[in-house]
Amino acid sequence: MLWWHWVVAGIGLVLAELAIPAFFIIWFGAGALLVGLVALFMPDLSLAEQLSIWLLASLAFVFAWFRVFRTGSHKTRIGQSDGQLVGEIGLTVSAVAPFARGTVRFQKPMLGAEEWACIADEAIEAGERVRVIAVEGSFLKVARNQKGQT
Repeated sequence: MLWWHWVVAGIGLVLAELAIPAFFIIWFGAGALLVGLVALFMPDLSLAEQLSIWLLASLAFVFAWFRVFRTGSHKTRIGQSDGQLVGEIGLTVSAVAPFARGTVRFQKPMLGAEEWACIADEAIEAGERVRVIAVEGSFLKVARNQKGQT
């Protein structure tokens, strides 16, 4: 196959991604474009070598994409486990009035966010240490951290 055959196939696969929104076919198109580029500079590659490069490049692109996607920080909290947050200690950024919304900041990001909206049953001033006691919808329910608790 000539180099431009791979480029046309790669563009076709990338365009097919528009019709099939799986965000998977695009990586095989990118692999074909890469083989087209390699075949442009190395025109004496056999078909078996070209197919091998395409297969390896496509699988490498797919693997890299899913690896980045899985380890990327997700800003959404929908469907996340609240068990990871209950018991965590944070610092109030803004004062929290009873049953009014405030903000709590954690030393390390929790489920992709350093600051979370919070509510409390009692008035808590800004700058106080609080403990997460529950997750209610998209808010954290917090209470003052008692002395002696870490």
